[in-house]
Amino acid sequence: MRRFVASILLMSAAAAVAAPIAYPATQAGTAVEARHGLSVPDPYRWLEADVRSEPQVANWVEAQNQVTMAYLAGLPQREAIRQRLTTLYNYERFGLPRVKGGVQFFTRNSGLQNQSVLYVQAPGQEPRVLIDPNPWAKDGATALAEWQPSADGKLLVYAVQDGGTDWRTLKLRDVPTGTDLPDVIEWVKSSAIAWKKDGSGFYYSRFPEQAGPKYLGVSLNQKLYFHRLGTPQSADQLIFETPDHPRRGHFGQVTDDGRWLIIITSEGTDSRFEVRIADIQKGETPRALVTGLDHDWSLAGSQGDTLYFRTDRDAPRGRIVAMNAITGAVREVVGEGAATLTGASLVGNRLVAETLEDAKSVVRLYERDGRPVGVVPLPGIGTAGGFEASDDGTTFFAFSSFATPGSIWRYDAATNRAEVVRQAKVAFNPDDYAVSQIFYPSKDGTRVPMFVAHRKDLDLAKPHPALLYAYGGFDISQTPGFSVSRLVWMEMGGVFALANIRGGGEYGKAWHDGGRLLNKQNVFDDFIAAGEALIARGLTSKGQLAIQGGSNGGLLVGAVTNQRPDLFAAALPAVGVMDMLRYANWTAGRYWVDDYGDVSQPAMFRYNLAYSPYHNVKGGKDYPAILVTTADTDDRVVPGHSFKYAAALQAANIGDKPHLIRIETRAGHGSGKPTDKIIAEAADLWAFAGYWTGLTK
Repeated sequence: MRRFVASILLMSAAAAVAAPIAYPATQAGTAVEARHGLSVPDPYRWLEADVRSEPQVANWVEAQNQVTMAYLAGLPQREAIRQRLTTLYNYERFGLPRVKGGVQFFTRNSGLQNQSVLYVQAPGQEPRVLIDPNPWAKDGATALAEWQPSADGKLLVYAVQDGGTDWRTLKLRDVPTGTDLPDVIEWVKSSAIAWKKDGSGFYYSRFPEQAGPKYLGVSLNQKLYFHRLGTPQSADQLIFETPDHPRRGHFGQVTDDGRWLIIITSEGTDSRFEVRIADIQKGETPRALVTGLDHDWSLAGSQGDTLYFRTDRDAPRGRIVAMNAITGAVREVVGEGAATLTGASLVGNRLVAETLEDAKSVVRLYERDGRPVGVVPLPGIGTAGGFEASDDGTTFFAFSSFATPGSIWRYDAATNRAEVVRQAKVAFNPDDYAVSQIFYPSKDGTRVPMFVAHRKDLDLAKPHPALLYAYGGFDISQTPGFSVSRLVWMEMGGVFALANIRGGGEYGKAWHDGGRLLNKQNVFDDFIAAGEALIARGLTSKGQLAIQGGSNGGLLVGAVTNQRPDLFAAALPAVGVMDMLRYANWTAGRYWVDDYGDVSQPAMFRYNLAYSPYHNVKGGKDYPAILVTTADTDDRVVPGHSFKYAAALQAANIGDKPHLIRIETRAGHGSGKPTDKIIAEAADLWAFAGYWTGLTK
């Protein structure tokens, strides 16, 4: 009898999943985007309003979530997937340590804690909890964000992030006693925190107070301030601003010896900086060291009057130079190589150079005069990161790969030796999985790399459900890394593929330039070609291929779904930039002109219109199953992008497969999201994509 009832329930659930969906009614308005002689319909512009304050939008969100959650509840194996994710997420994991004044600071999550806890460990003592953000909110959605200890390790500035917002509140904690000081700093976003060496205060960046909606307003007029301990924020000293250039942002760094304040100025998302400097000990006013927003100048460290930078000036793949802090004279230390230089740091008396070779980490060690010492020993093929500059010659780095959970290593530059100090232990066997790298031609013949991972016992003589992921923008490289959710997809029998398409930074400036502005279509062509390559190799088929991407990757998924709906069985666009005509109207959108162009220019407006996901949903073709995901507190890519896109999908004649939107509450673009929300969302995504690719049917 039990089996009979269970069978009836499963058939009922399957029938509900297969039935046509009655979407909530979405009012279509008459708004248009009129520019450059064109009038582009924008019927769902009203969905741009703030969901927190506009009842009509809030009601729409509630109605959409009801339909979506009812549908997801009927998917087979959803609960089993959630339980498996919960089991695997229940492992101890650590963040990179920072050592100040001999005191070590590090984050730890015992497994299923919604937020990681900050610990402190003095020499000869056991670690103790310094900040536990888990009690800050009942739903676990208030997070400890950035933090920075003073040079002597006795004070800590820490940032509070509520509900996933990019806005921060800075507070101060006395490390020995664990108590907070009265100092509170507001209106902080996209800021570095740099202590004065004497611990009297710190430099930070903030925006002016906003009169309008805090979560929608454009970010302008960022300024650099110094906060002196024990004083109100109103008394903070303005260090630097550019009132004639309100789009420029500024952040401060202090060299390890405490002598130099370095001010980095940028205008967009590109690493194109101006550099100013001031001798803190002499009380200097900042003076220009590098002018013109033309190149990357990332500080690697300093010794006396010599500053070391990673730069792409005269080196599209990067090089390390030494600059005289007094005269600005530059000399090359480590020249450009075949690999892409992604980071550099001065550790003791040696330079550590982090590079990518075909999207895999290779780290090299050099003397300060540029003489090569050797290759830093890494535990395998994967991604290494960290290597913070230090005076004593030791530092830490993290390492992981697709089937290798994260580990923390202590590195000694004097001996070029690394030892593991913390190793995550996840309840699976890494030896059961295979990882390979393949190369495939894009539409224009460009050779593109792609990682492919799956269970070793998978019968590759036949195709399998596959999940293809990419990003393709903003000079951001996609490298091998461990993910519990991807592991569960592979554990269920799915193939996972990561395509290193153009627009990223895997091969330096040319790779980035090849996928932005009037070259953006190359990104979509590369991704479509990745799907075709997986099919051509017999790893999957059209009816088994799901695609996923977030933020700029959400734009990617939306665009290729419009261009090749026949190629994919399911699409998972997350927090995507879906309206390419109005993206610069909100929050951080104005920074993105470096990749997306300025639509006040006719050519850029027309180019963006041709691929904008919201504007190019076309009826008359069967689309794949689509599950859009966003969050109500996303103030980086505001949720109106996804709202409008989902409304357009549901209004179009694009077939009977589901076209749903899942809207998280008290969450943002991704950072600070509590563990329970991460697990719940991943279970929904895999149940949805698994059903429509045949993985869970």
